[in-house]
Amino acid sequence: MFDLTGRTALVTGGGRGLGLEMAKALAKAGASVAINGRDRSALEAARDQLGSEGITLEVAPGDVVTDAAAILSAATRSTGRLDILIHAVGERDRRGTDDMDAAGFAALINTDLTAAYGMAKAALPYLRRSNAGRLIFVTSIAAFAARAGDPAYTAAKGGLGALTRSLAVELGSDSLTVNAIAPGWFATETNAALAADPVVQQFVDFRIPLKRWGRPEEIAPAAVFLASPASSFVNGITLTVDGGMTVQM
Repeated sequence: MFDLTGRTALVTGGGRGLGLEMAKALAKAGASVAINGRDRSALEAARDQLGSEGITLEVAPGDVVTDAAAILSAATRSTGRLDILIHAVGERDRRGTDDMDAAGFAALINTDLTAAYGMAKAALPYLRRSNAGRLIFVTSIAAFAARAGDPAYTAAKGGLGALTRSLAVELGSDSLTVNAIAPGWFATETNAALAADPVVQQFVDFRIPLKRWGRPEEIAPAAVFLASPASSFVNGITLTVDGGMTVQM
């Protein structure tokens, strides 16, 4: 039910953090997996490190904003197909409204939302041929739980959730499901300093019922589920993985 043998997957933003954890999990489930990012050397380092652990990954470098076709070409070179696209690219600009002009707002929307649409559109011919395609966007709990001083990221992730629902309705007749994953607070390399801060930990104890950060590998089962035959009748949802943070009053 969770076997991905014979399937080909591309994980954008897959060179590190949660994207890499999802890529590893798909490969362990049997998929042929390509990871994408702008830094070829970082992708190759991740590939080589996991190769030493017996996990095989391909690299598909490029900027999702401008290089969608080239990324897909590299990702499908070995197998000639694509069955699963996980779009995990995301940047953040924590400037509030007083400090962020319209150009800065538009730039983040372009990277975090418009590029997601562009990658999905470019991947559609492959996913339609799959006859059981899986399109998975990685959004955020910021899509439905806003914080002050973060307007562009919140808008982008909220838009990505809406795009998920829209494409799920539009593409369902192609035997293609579209879903999203909304991670909460995970102790990735990017968040290492915050995760080590005792003041931040007090907030975690108060706001997250499990009273801890998520471990990066804990995002992986959500990705495998949505990519696998186990989710064949799951379409248009956002699967929240946040330790209960957003359900607590």
